[in-house]
Amino acid sequence: MPNVVIIGAQWGDEGKGKIVDVYTERADMVVRYQGGHNAGHTVVVGDETFILHLIPSGILHHGKRCVIGNGVVVSPEALVKEMEGLAERQIDVEGRLFISERACVIMPYHVALDLAGEERKGAEAIGTTGRGIGPAYEDKAARSAIRVGDLLDPGAFRDRLEAALEYKNFILERFFGKEPFDELEVFESTMALAERFRGYITDTVSLIQKGIADGQNVLFEGAQGSHLDVDHGTYPFVTSSSTTVGGACTGSGIGPRSIDAVIGITKAYTTRVGGGPFPTELTDKLGDSIREAGGEYGATTGRPRRCGWFDAVVVRQSARVNGLTGMVITKLDVLDGINPLRICTGYTCGGEHYDVLPSGIDELTRCKPIYEEHPGWKESTAGTTRWEDLPGEARSYIKRLEELFEVPVAVVSTGQERNEYIELSDPFKSF
Repeated sequence: MPNVVIIGAQWGDEGKGKIVDVYTERADMVVRYQGGHNAGHTVVVGDETFILHLIPSGILHHGKRCVIGNGVVVSPEALVKEMEGLAERQIDVEGRLFISERACVIMPYHVALDLAGEERKGAEAIGTTGRGIGPAYEDKAARSAIRVGDLLDPGAFRDRLEAALEYKNFILERFFGKEPFDELEVFESTMALAERFRGYITDTVSLIQKGIADGQNVLFEGAQGSHLDVDHGTYPFVTSSSTTVGGACTGSGIGPRSIDAVIGITKAYTTRVGGGPFPTELTDKLGDSIREAGGEYGATTGRPRRCGWFDAVVVRQSARVNGLTGMVITKLDVLDGINPLRICTGYTCGGEHYDVLPSGIDELTRCKPIYEEHPGWKESTAGTTRWEDLPGEARSYIKRLEELFEVPVAVVSTGQERNEYIELSDPFKSF
C-alpha cells in the first residue's frame, strides 16, 4: 500500500494541516517527522477550528494512529497542553498517540537561550518563534541532548540535566547576562510533565516499519516549508531541521524506497513569516488586502505573514529538490476579485537572469522578480468542489502555475472547510 509524504513547497504556512486532514481518511497511520511546536497546523471541522503544534492532525480522525517521530524536538509542556486541549474537546489520544523514545526534548534553558540569542542579534535577528527549537537541535547535533527515552529513567535524566545546566547556566549568566536555572526545579517540573505522557513513549521506528510491512497506508506530515530547510532553504533565515523529503526518512526511520508519493503544498500566492529575502513581497494595500482575506497570521505566534505574488522560482526549486509527484494549490479563493494577477517566472540581478534561487543570501536579497500578468476573475471560487465550475480565468491561472513548477496539480483547495476542495488525482490510488 502507498506511503505518502506531505511537503511544504514555499516558506511554510501553505495549508498542510488541511491536506493532511483530507488524506488521513485514506491512511492508517500519520507520522510527524521533524520540527517542534514552532509549527502550527490549522484544521477546520464544521464550526470548530483545531490548531495542532506537535500531535499530527490525523488525531482528529477516529481510529487513526499518530506518531511523533524521532526527528521531532518535543517540548513536554507544549505536548501536555495539547493533549489536555484535545481531551477537553472529547478527542481521546489513548492507544492512538505514539512518541519516539529517540526524539530530543526541548528544555526550559533552550527557550531562554533562543530568546536571549534573538535579543542580542537585534536588527539582525532571524525571527525565530522563541520556542527553543534551534538550541534543542544544536544539542542534538552536539550529541548532548536529553532524549524522550531518558525521561523514563529519573536517575539517568538527572545526570544528563546536571551536565547540561553546568554549561547552559554559564552561557546564560556570563554571555547573555540572564538568570540561571535551578537544577532541582527543572528536574521536578520536567518529571511531573513526563508522567503525563510516559505511557505513549515507544520505539516508533519499529512501529512504522511494521505498519509498512503489514501493508498499511502511512502518511508522513512535514512542518514548515522547503525553503526553511537547514540545507536547501534561504540560509540563515531557516529552521533547524530538514523540512525537505529526506527529513521524512531520517526523522521517522524509513528508507527512501518506502516512499511512493511526495505531495507538495503551495498557496496560490506567496507568504513568509519572520526575516529573510522575499522577492515578490507586496508592501502596499494589496498585500494588506491579501493578508486579511487569507487570514495570514501565524497559527503558532499570531504574527502577521508577509504576502506577495506567486513565486514560481521558489516552488519549482522545491519540486526538484523533493522530487514531487503531485502539487496541491491552496487558498485559490483569496485571489477572487484581484485583477490582474502576477506570477514571478524568474529573477534579474546585476544584469544576470536566474530561474533558480541563488544560494547566497545577499545575492537573493538583490534579486528583482520578472513578472508575467494573467487576467483575474470576478466570480467567487470559495467552496467550489468541481474543476469545471471554476471560472475559466482561474483554471488558466492554475494550468500556468502547473507548467511553471513542472508538477501535475492533484488538489485545488477553495476554502478552509474540510470538504472545500477539488481533487484531480489521488496519491493513494496511483499504485
